[in-house]
Amino acid sequence: MVEDILGYFVRSGAAVILLLGLTGRGAAGETSDASLLTVERIFANEEFKTEKFGPARWLDDGSAYTTLEDSQTLDEGADIVRYEPRTGRREIMVCADRLVPKGESGPLSIDDYSWSADGERVLIFTNAKRVWRRNTRGDYWVLNLATGKLQKLGGKAEPSTLMFAKFSPDGRRVAYVREKNLYVQDLSSLRIRQLTDSGSDTTINGTSDWVYEEEFGLRDAFRWSPNGRFIAYWQFDTTGVPTFHLINNTDSLYPKLIPIQYPKVGQQNPACRIGVISSRGGKTRWFETCDDPRNHYIPKMQWAANSKTIVLQQLNRLQNTNQVLLGNVRKGTIRDILTERDEAWLDVTGDLEWLAGGRRFTWLSERDGWRHLYLAQRSGGKVTCLTRGQFDVISVQGVDEEGGWVYYVASPHNPTQRYLYRTRLKGDATIEKVTPPEREGTHSYQLSPDSKWAFHTYSSFGEPPVIELISLPDHQTVRVLSDNSELRMKLDALKKCTMEFFRVDIGDGVLLDAWCIKPPDFDPGERYPLFFYVYGEPAGQTVLDKWGGEKYLWHTMLAQQGYVVMSVDNRGTPAPQGRQWRKCVYRQIGILASADQAAAARAIIKSRPYIDPDRVGIWGWSGGGSMSLNAIFRHPDLYHTAMAVAFISNQRLYDTIYQERYMGLPEDNEEGYKNGSPVTFAHQLKGNLLMVHGTGDDNCHYQSCEVLINELIEHNKQFSMMAYPNRTHSIKEGPNTKRHLFELLTRYLNEHLRPGPRAASGD
Repeated sequence: MVEDILGYFVRSGAAVILLLGLTGRGAAGETSDASLLTVERIFANEEFKTEKFGPARWLDDGSAYTTLEDSQTLDEGADIVRYEPRTGRREIMVCADRLVPKGESGPLSIDDYSWSADGERVLIFTNAKRVWRRNTRGDYWVLNLATGKLQKLGGKAEPSTLMFAKFSPDGRRVAYVREKNLYVQDLSSLRIRQLTDSGSDTTINGTSDWVYEEEFGLRDAFRWSPNGRFIAYWQFDTTGVPTFHLINNTDSLYPKLIPIQYPKVGQQNPACRIGVISSRGGKTRWFETCDDPRNHYIPKMQWAANSKTIVLQQLNRLQNTNQVLLGNVRKGTIRDILTERDEAWLDVTGDLEWLAGGRRFTWLSERDGWRHLYLAQRSGGKVTCLTRGQFDVISVQGVDEEGGWVYYVASPHNPTQRYLYRTRLKGDATIEKVTPPEREGTHSYQLSPDSKWAFHTYSSFGEPPVIELISLPDHQTVRVLSDNSELRMKLDALKKCTMEFFRVDIGDGVLLDAWCIKPPDFDPGERYPLFFYVYGEPAGQTVLDKWGGEKYLWHTMLAQQGYVVMSVDNRGTPAPQGRQWRKCVYRQIGILASADQAAAARAIIKSRPYIDPDRVGIWGWSGGGSMSLNAIFRHPDLYHTAMAVAFISNQRLYDTIYQERYMGLPEDNEEGYKNGSPVTFAHQLKGNLLMVHGTGDDNCHYQSCEVLINELIEHNKQFSMMAYPNRTHSIKEGPNTKRHLFELLTRYLNEHLRPGPRAASGD
């Protein structure tokens, strides 16, 4: 029986907004036909779950790797197993029954693990709890393999309060962060030494604040020196950073305010600095890298191939100048060895790889219009390009210094795919494709330290991942580690949809990559609704030839119902198509991208007679939610239905690091911020609009939804919305949330963008 629609009212002035929590069966609900997908099958159970492998760890010499496997002796828990790559010889290094704490009935649940350099101890991360995006705080235990002694770290610390524990290079101590301070614990005596004591509501040591974590991916913010005598770490001073309050209305009798220091566009940033302290304790030596730390960023820091020097990368606030700085630990002095500049912005990539005993390092730069790999000198001066041509190096995978090669991922001929290449370190422009040519799709690699082996994961659109162990450089399969055979059988039983990749010509020589999923019984003589999935921001691509997981399955379900589902990557997405492709959107985020999307939609409708121009819809999440709003507001005669999830309606409401990187400072680009924001064009709404937001979203605040609601009300525009209480940006917390969300989206789409074909001449 269909449940009653919940009436959940939010008052804004005199207006009342109905939140649609649509549930029930029908197109989104249950079916007994195994060939048809449903929301329940995709999101309510693990029927289409992909297999897992690992976490796997290469030993430092590349002679073997370890991974987790279900316990052979206990009903729960995991064994840590060692494999030799060439022979496949298997050895259980740690049985689950060795990980049972005294007084407990079962073994520790392993969220992650790491080995000491000598292989005599293993560090277990367990009882992990979420901090913003990831589970980065929890409990740590150390097992001594020789004695069998299992020790919990942290002394009398509260459960799940330790972060980023790491062995010292000699394996005798462990450093970690607890409550914004750094500690080192001796593994023999269990004595704990507190290194910093300044941690507070506004001072953070060894981990990062909200905005650095979100936009630079910085979480683990300290590094052991190679000799173990020092620890280098980030410190953040968030004094004066404006506080945003989330409101939890449901977990207690009265609302609970959750404060987050969140610097919105143009507001004060945290001050960041790097210090080095003895691992035995003492005073920190700070590196004064600039006179204005609140308007500079330090997204990268590491030891510079020795224990005397650190290297850091410092960006100005506009993020168009990146200085590579060497810091002398003994003197506390800083010198600039490389400076990169760009008229738009600079992307900070992975850590530097040091070569030639620390005299040279790898560097990625777009200085010639393409992202290429260079060798830079520790002494400064000349940089040498190792890769040449009109293609982008996407990421460096490993360096085989002994053999004279560097491995990297690129895709010179197809921006939707990813392959492994290698080139010589001597700079003779020799480029070899390592991935076999017959294996199209997306390939990722985890190379062994000696670059002789790799875990290779590959998939393609509609084809789930295969994980295998390969040898390098011949790329021969040694053994398959996970093939997702059960999932493949499930997919094979489904009613088939036609899939294709193609390019859309939007004029002026601009070709946009796209994919399309057509209904199983597609008839080109009839007309079908067109439904776009969009992201469109500089942070990601949607048009990739790889396994798409739940979203791919949901889009396939919609195609089974009678929709033509497409996605198009506009200019400005991070596709490997050169600097100009990526950075032509500078200072016009939301403007050029939405124009490209609309131009692509019109070109598709014109060139494909089976598209019904009166049934065009679009949906997206986060930046894709903003793009969906821009689409239906700016082009009301083109798009008829939009569903926007977890969006930003006004770019002034987002954080400094992300938005200023692509738009500049608001005082210098006032018109750009205004014209790039969906709220500016809300008065033009004509079609059907569903807005979905989590009220506990710490990233794209629910505030953004309420601001847009008020604007729509002012112009008497009707819409539908759903607020998910206390859910974050992912809207997945709480029982049944994900299923409920996608049933809501499916039903709204079915009701407002009718599925199925109609005769080309009309209904």
